Amino acid sequence: MTITEKILAAHAGKDRVSAGELINAKLDVVLANDITAPIAIKEFRKIGAKDVFDRNKIAFIPDHFAPQKDIKAAEQCKMLREFSREYGLSLYFEVGRMGVEHALLPEQGIVLPGDLVIGADSHTCTYGALGAFSTGVGSTDVASAMATGECWFKVPESMKFIYYGKLNKWVSGKDLILHTIGDIGVDGALYMAMEIEGETIRSLPMSGRLTMCNMAIEAGGKNGIIVPDEITEEYVKGKAKRAYTFYTSDSDAAYADVREYDCSRIEPTVSCPHLPSNTKPASELSGISIDQVVIGSCTNGRIEDMREAASVIKGRKVSPNTRMIVIPATQEIYLQAMKEGLAEIFVNADAVFSTPTCGPCLGGHMGILAKGEKAIATTNRNFVGRMGDPGSEVYLSNPAVAAASAVKGRIALPDEV
Repeated sequence: MTITEKILAAHAGKDRVSAGELINAKLDVVLANDITAPIAIKEFRKIGAKDVFDRNKIAFIPDHFAPQKDIKAAEQCKMLREFSREYGLSLYFEVGRMGVEHALLPEQGIVLPGDLVIGADSHTCTYGALGAFSTGVGSTDVASAMATGECWFKVPESMKFIYYGKLNKWVSGKDLILHTIGDIGVDGALYMAMEIEGETIRSLPMSGRLTMCNMAIEAGGKNGIIVPDEITEEYVKGKAKRAYTFYTSDSDAAYADVREYDCSRIEPTVSCPHLPSNTKPASELSGISIDQVVIGSCTNGRIEDMREAASVIKGRKVSPNTRMIVIPATQEIYLQAMKEGLAEIFVNADAVFSTPTCGPCLGGHMGILAKGEKAIATTNRNFVGRMGDPGSEVYLSNPAVAAASAVKGRIALPDEV
């Protein structure tokens, strides 16, 4: 079996499962945010559930429109807070403690290797970087899971993605996954487990692995997953609050497709409007002016991303024709960025340094685009109207390219500044 099949089999109480099989499986973590949890709460009450299955396994995180941007957002967040109090949920994170959900849960040791996790957010696939099976579901599935602790799945087929060769300067996990999506398309791994491996991945830090698995959904994947190793162990050992299990794939496991990539041939990559698969080397886009730069999100809001952007912009200024918004993904990352002087670097460069929020990524707040404006962002989606007016445009890149673009006022490589 593949690692995905082994995790699903273990949680379904079966010796083995195979692709296409329908199973019912027990869950380790159930997740929802301030957009999706209110729907789940209403459905939970509608089905007449008397209690949650486990008050320590349901995470409610107000991060999309929080800090609350308007009255409607405040009402949404209030529903999470009141439900959490009513049922004694231990994993409710109020503003000041919260962060962008998919950065917060790994950081806090809430999601661990071998876990089975569902979340009412498509980027729940992020946790595959830890060797967990995690996938996004609808709010009604979360409502049922809050009551029963279970969810049904169709076991996905697996695709294997092998990365080898040395990374070029300024190339990171973001570029690898953008390159991959550009290769296979936004439905190239539809309902597939995207298993990521190879010599390049074995030396890739956890931050890069989280970025890659985060964007599995942008290729249509059911989940992204990386077999855990020493880097995984180093990341989780100080964070884990319970036991965890390392699963691996058998050498004779079946894959629907295998793709190989020579990373030494991959340049800093940008996704152009209006699909993540519309990729081009950043070096070919220098004529595109930029109105807004966003560094943050569940894709690239970790401390390593803050350091990368700061290293490019240190001692420089954001172009007078451009605005730059930097959003650490959690309070812990925010504090670390302050301790390391990164916040000062950004503010001195005339950038905004914000409290954690998903905000601009989904066109929520803290950076909405007007008609005709162009943004380059370290986020994960660039659909029509994703960050504001349908007449705006979003380009996706790694933090170094985004920071260089802020300085130049156009899409630029870090070595240009």
